[in-house]
Amino acid sequence: MSDVLAGLGRHRLVPVVVLDSAADASGLADALVAGGLPVAEVTFRTAAAVESIRVMAKRGDMLVGAGTVLTPEQVDQAADAGASYIVSPGFSREVVLRCAERGVLALPGAVTASEVMAAVDLGVTTVKFFPAETSGGAAAVKALAAPFKDVRFVPTGGVGPKNVRDYLAIPSVHAVGGSWMVPRELIASGDFDQVRRLTADAVALVGREALV
Repeated sequence: MSDVLAGLGRHRLVPVVVLDSAADASGLADALVAGGLPVAEVTFRTAAAVESIRVMAKRGDMLVGAGTVLTPEQVDQAADAGASYIVSPGFSREVVLRCAERGVLALPGAVTASEVMAAVDLGVTTVKFFPAETSGGAAAVKALAAPFKDVRFVPTGGVGPKNVRDYLAIPSVHAVGGSWMVPRELIASGDFDQVRRLTADAVALVGREALV
């Protein structure tokens, strides 16, 4: 699990993906890898999620996780499909414990001190700060990080090219989640060349911001 967390930190950007058809998973994976960002958080918002994770994970050249995971049963489905990390919009003790049982990294959502403390009590070291922008943005992350100096954050929700620098400049931010390089409509239309270009642009942006 530490290797997965380190990998997410190296790339500093987690594409949050919604796939309406598993038939698009291979093309999307090709575009992400070609764009220099072999990472994907495939959300459990559609019926295609499990098979899409399976298709992408079996390549062996990507960090593939499952997002919008709400139940232990979904943890099992994602882990069986090959997901190496599990992202939840909020904190669920049952989900975190099942992730530990399955040996996959848990990134539970937390936007309050109480939620962070609950996660830390279960051994979690990195949490998803979601929804980032409507929960106070970068200023809120800074404030929450102050009393939790050993906790790392992955802000997601409303993060894009215009504000990503605000988050990446915070020492406690491990990575950021975003979907601007993987628009749902481009994936559904099969325009993977454009996804590759957007991904490459995002990689270049994050690379520059990481030096700030």
